[in-house]
Order: sequence, then C-alpha cells, then structure tokens
Amino acid sequence: MRIVDLKIEDIAFGGKGVGREQGKAIFVPYTIEGELVSAEIVREKKQFAEAELVEVKENSPHRVTPECPYFSHCGGCAYQHISYEHQLAIKWHQVRNVLQRIGKLKDVPQRPIIPSPKQYEYRNRITVHVQNGVIGFFRRDSHRLIDIERCPISCDEVNRALTKLRDRNPRDGHYTLRTSSRRRVFSQTNDDVANALRDLIVDLIPANQDLLIDAYCGAGFFAKAMLNKFKRVVGIDWDKFAIADAKENATEKETYIAGDVEGELQQAGAVHPNPPARVNELDSRRLRSIAPTTIIVDPPAIGLSVNVRRAILDLAPTTLIYVSCNPATLARDLKELQEKFTIHSVTTLDMFPQTAEIEAVAHLQAMPSAS
Repeated sequence: MRIVDLKIEDIAFGGKGVGREQGKAIFVPYTIEGELVSAEIVREKKQFAEAELVEVKENSPHRVTPECPYFSHCGGCAYQHISYEHQLAIKWHQVRNVLQRIGKLKDVPQRPIIPSPKQYEYRNRITVHVQNGVIGFFRRDSHRLIDIERCPISCDEVNRALTKLRDRNPRDGHYTLRTSSRRRVFSQTNDDVANALRDLIVDLIPANQDLLIDAYCGAGFFAKAMLNKFKRVVGIDWDKFAIADAKENATEKETYIAGDVEGELQQAGAVHPNPPARVNELDSRRLRSIAPTTIIVDPPAIGLSVNVRRAILDLAPTTLIYVSCNPATLARDLKELQEKFTIHSVTTLDMFPQTAEIEAVAHLQAMPSAS
C-alpha cells in the first residue's frame, strides 16, 4: 500500500478526517481539519479511499492527549484526540451540513449545541462481549475483541460491574452492565443530557393542549413530563416491557399502547375524546373525533418509515417534535415533512462525548393551511 501526504479539510459524519488527492476523497481516522498528515491507503475505490494515520506532521491546536489507553484500537470512541469544545463545533456543523446535503434544507434555524456536563464517566450502561477469555469491546472496523479493564466514558458503578464480571471468568456471550438504578428497558445512556433533552422538549411545547401522542415512547420519559400541559396523553411503543413500566402509576390522563407505531399512528387521532373507564384502556371504536395537537417521535436510527411520515402528514398536528439519533435520516424525513410543516428550530445535543454519535431535536409547526 502507498503512503500519501494530505491536508485534512473536514471531519466527515462518523468521525473520520477528509483529505483529497487529485480530487478523490481520502478518509483518515483520528485526524482534525487543518492538519497535515501522512496516511497509508488501505482500501481504494473509484470515488474514495480509506487510509490509516501514519504521522501527524502539522498538529491542530485542538489536538489533545486521549484519556483512554485503548483509544484508536477500541471501536467505541472517535474524538478523544480532539478538545471537547471543538468536538461540539464539529457536531453542530455536521448537523448543518447533513440538513443541507440530504434534506436540501438551506435556512433551518439551528440553536446552539447543548453540551454534556460530563465529558467522561457519563455512560450509565455498556454492553461487553466475552470470547475465549477476552472481555471487552470490538476493535475498530473488526469483529475481533480488545480486552478492556476499564472504560473511561462509563461511570464508576458500571466500571465496578465490569471488574466483577472479569473476576467471574464468565462464559462466552454478551453482557449488559448498568447502574443499579437503570430499568431493563431502553433509556438514554447519558442521564444529564437526557434530562436536558426532556427539559428542552417541555419548553418547546405550549401549555393547555388537548392530546399528545408520544410515538416510540419507551417507558414514558417524555410523556410523563408533559402531563400538566395536556388533557390526554397517549404513548405507543413496540416494547411491551417498556409499556408495562409506563403503565405503573399512570394517571387517568395516560394511555399506553404496546403495538406497532406505524399501525397505531394511522389510527392515532382516533382515540375517543372521553377518557376510558379504566386507566390505560384504549377505546376500541377508535373514533376519529379528536386530533392530536402534538406528536413526539423518537425513532431508531433508521428514522421514520414512509407510512409513518404519511400518517403524520395526514394528522397534521399543530406541533411536531422529532428526536433523532441519526441526523441523516432526520434530514431525509424533514425534507418530506416540509410539505405541511415549518421547521422552527433544530437543536443538537451531545449525548455521547468522545464519540461521533449525534442527537438532535427538530421543532416543527403545522402550516396554517395544514392544521
């Protein structure tokens, strides 16, 4: 393989630096825009190439010493070599760029990024893998494991659980280690930023609303924070265990449905206007006599299906809050949702410091003709 000298021009979504040789993009991990580097080409395609960093010849002022001894070998973190302030700037600009490139959204108001109070020791759970006595994470771009004694981005309690697991000499398999306070249903891994996310959404939604539909609601993290703003709250999620958690201590305002979001949303405005006789029962007639005034969607990384997007456009709630862990699918979906909605703002949150992962929230309002 050949060695090339490159000027890194940008950081691509996913965390790799981008340099160019005769116009061809070359992706180099663990670099920062503005740096001059030597890199070894390891995979070459017609339109782009992949390379490994050999030497940084001119350092960026944003380069710092990583805190993790496994950094650049473990596949979890991409940005430990970058100062935290610059990590935030990179993620904000990546969201802007992907909205423009994929969504063709040129003038979306972007709020300042919400940082994580903790840049390390923030994860409340991890999943480690065990194979042939090796306990840890997958190596970057590989299915081989790297042995991990401590994960610096995980909280102390999780690391203590890792130490106990290692002491047990466990069987081959996958083990999720979490703080003792975590329920075994999906929740965000950074408690501080999750709370900031919830507070942001509460602030975005006006008071005195009729019906909230919280799609992909999990255990009701957002829905339960909105009870003083709505007469009725309906949560939908495929995870029956999360829905069971949501139903615990539910008020008469709350209905939680274990079901397919796509199918339920297509009938979602169809909840009877009067609350059911017993808590958490859905009116079986599905009368379309009350439309949701607000919908919150928090889909997986694949984003919203075509049918979910069409259902939202048909329902045309006054307010739509879209929580995304994948700015690319967010941009794709917003491009279509513009048909009936105005994008008031997009806010980036750093849920996962030191990694290339990005969380974002879009706040949309129905156009007057659509409501």
